[in-house]
Amino acid sequence: MSEARAIAERAAACPGVVRLSGGPFGTVATYLPGERLVGVSVGDGAVEIAIVATTGRPLAETADEVRRAVADLAGGRRVDVRIDDVVEES
Repeated sequence: MSEARAIAERAAACPGVVRLSGGPFGTVATYLPGERLVGVSVGDGAVEIAIVATTGRPLAETADEVRRAVADLAGGRRVDVRIDDVVEES
């Protein structure tokens, strides 16, 4: 499994995360063979994760949870979590 895919799976499974997001212009993505993985961009110095969060918990807690969940996969890189949208919990 690719590093980006593992990060995406862990981030998407966090409480308060509805789904990953590519951002308003779809720029948060990783290109894999035959696939564009939306919501995670892995660079030399940082990992960027864009999410859609729920109103069911504080946004800062959701972002912190995502950072903790992927920290060991980030290889010492900074983990930036961006909340692109918020939806009401049903």
